Amino acid sequence: MTTTIPQIALVTGARGGIGREVVAQLRQAGHRVAAVGRDAATLAELAADAHIAVDTTTPEGAAEAIAACVAQLGGPPTLLAHCVGSTLIAPLHRSTAAQYREVLRINLDSAFFMLQAWVEALRVAKLQGAAVLASSVVSRIGVANHEAIAAAKGGIEALARSAAATYAPLGMRVNVVAPGMTDTPMTAGMLRMDAMREGAGKQYPLGGVQTAVQVADAMAWLLSDGAARITGQVIAVDGGFTTVRPLVK
Repeated sequence: MTTTIPQIALVTGARGGIGREVVAQLRQAGHRVAAVGRDAATLAELAADAHIAVDTTTPEGAAEAIAACVAQLGGPPTLLAHCVGSTLIAPLHRSTAAQYREVLRINLDSAFFMLQAWVEALRVAKLQGAAVLASSVVSRIGVANHEAIAAAKGGIEALARSAAATYAPLGMRVNVVAPGMTDTPMTAGMLRMDAMREGAGKQYPLGGVQTAVQVADAMAWLLSDGAARITGQVIAVDGGFTTVRPLVK
């Protein structure tokens, strides 16, 4: 049995469906949590110990998020859950250069700069810690019409593995969660009709569409003492979508 020592945690993309649940779970575990997002008004609605309105897709914004956490909570976050993300469902021949760059900016750039700022803060303070990033099943298995987002999320997974190797000697763990279709505000448009929801659910061996809580469960666990020996891993939370082929009856 492991015990949980209260720490300072920083959750980016805290306004999103998964981010909100991660904030709630980390606070329930006894950690002090800084919620980060771009909109101060909606952030204020979250039950968190600090609210930081900043754009983490730039190195300056990521550094500002860490600095604000230090100022408001008294130290750098030893736990990082980076939940910033977007999607683009379009085939390669219908994806514009602007769309592609925007997908990379929101997904890969934000992960790179936020992880970089977090690592530097812990390195300077000589602290150990754990980080978890958000990928997607589309980076694990080919899914039609997802080329841009698959490239961005694949980059996040490669980033995490390399960072895990680099900073393991300093006691920093870096992992990734790759969710399948999840019921969040981002997917509300695709799941608004019963037929669409049913069709989506049939793609998954375990059936149905997963909840944001189920993804947050995995992210919070990867940041916990129970995952102390896990780093450089990508955990698919996808009802078996990427690894299981159910018996067809």
